[in-house]
Amino acid sequence: MGGTMRALVKHHAGFGAELREVPIPEIGPDEVLVKVKATTICGTDVHIYGWDEWAVGRVKPPLVFGHEFSGEVVQVGERVKHLAIGDHVSAETHIVCGRCLQCRRGEAHVCAHTQIIGVDRNGCFAEYAAMPADNLWKNKKDLPPEVASSMEPMGNAVHTALSGPIAGRSVAVIGCGPIGVMAVAVAKAAGASQVIALDINEYRLNLAGKMGADHRIHSKEQDPVKETAKLTDGQGVDVVLEMSGNPVAIRQGFSMLTYGGRMSMLGLPTRTVELDVSQDIVFKGIQIHGIVGRRMYETWQQTAGFLESGQVDLTPMITHRFALEDYEQAFEQMMSGNSGKVVLYP
Repeated sequence: MGGTMRALVKHHAGFGAELREVPIPEIGPDEVLVKVKATTICGTDVHIYGWDEWAVGRVKPPLVFGHEFSGEVVQVGERVKHLAIGDHVSAETHIVCGRCLQCRRGEAHVCAHTQIIGVDRNGCFAEYAAMPADNLWKNKKDLPPEVASSMEPMGNAVHTALSGPIAGRSVAVIGCGPIGVMAVAVAKAAGASQVIALDINEYRLNLAGKMGADHRIHSKEQDPVKETAKLTDGQGVDVVLEMSGNPVAIRQGFSMLTYGGRMSMLGLPTRTVELDVSQDIVFKGIQIHGIVGRRMYETWQQTAGFLESGQVDLTPMITHRFALEDYEQAFEQMMSGNSGKVVLYP
């Protein structure tokens, strides 16, 4: 296409970002150029914006960051056959090699050579984004762009919740950030007998209620282990979906889990977590699943199915909307903790 576009650039090794004019990306024969309709802010983007220890070790400025988006195809590479100009798409943001053992046995979500857009290469806080065609998921044209953008993080919630049986089981969701509250809705849609949401933020607990949580526990005001025991007739919960990454919450999650239960872990602790392996893991006979990304592309089919069927409605958790140029307000809102999903419109 040529020309320039507005993009939010992580411009230096420090706090903040800059809105700049940068070249519109050029695409290769297997790539697609997408006009971005909506892009949503993730916790990873907050780490990059704030320039914490993780960002220092991973990100190399200058970089167009952002990795959750939806948009319309405006240009296709010469070898692309399954997408056309005018298609509405969302993006699988993990770009994998396709050749390693994990990719070849159908586990590309744990490809050792994964690159993430907006982290390892230019991303989507921009008017246009270039993507490998194989990484795009075609949506129905009536799907709202902010919902389509949220399919990527919702995929994390779907992967976490559906990594084992859910129907008829009690489920505790620890950590009610955007992915946590989406996991609440997914667990309900998948037939959980009861969904218990736990957090220390009243705003986010209220969001969890709007997304279908049967019970809400404020973990600073109540004892989570005792309260979940009361709600499960002393048995403990069948499934824990750990979304917080908080070491105290993780230990509580193992304690509240029933014998033979399942712990699926998406949250990322920033330090070592001490656990009683004998009592809370071995003698309980539990399963522990580490969750990364989305299964390609089984999780995308499941996510689209929940949305298209109406079983999951993301509207309540999309709480704030900003123009791209108002990015500072958008990041302040995210960092306050009093938000669900925050949307930027290029």
